[in-house]
Amino acid sequence: QVQLVESGGGLVQPGGSLRLSCAASGSIFSINVMGWYRQAPGKERELVAYITTGGVTNYPDSVKGRFTISRDNAKNTVYLQMNRLKPEDAAVYYCNAHPPLHNYWGQGTQVTVSS
Repeated sequence: QVQLVESGGGLVQPGGSLRLSCAASGSIFSINVMGWYRQAPGKERELVAYITTGGVTNYPDSVKGRFTISRDNAKNTVYLQMNRLKPEDAAVYYCNAHPPLHNYWGQGTQVTVSS
């Protein structure tokens, strides 16, 4: 079973940038689609990006043009570059397969966007 550990969150001002990392304890090569999700207080968890093994990506309109997902299968790591952050981007960010696998949820990494 793969364990996923997210990192890179923190406090950033509106308009700032963060790069999140998701390190897998095992190989993610067999997971065709990897995604980043987020959950803000009082809201449901939502998908913010996904990437296939072949590098095809997809984003919802809320983050399109600001967020970029990438993966390094050799390093078993998935990244999320977040630019031009907005207060509404504040949430706990998680990585998982897409669709998500119940046993793969990690602790997430907190992103706070505030001046």
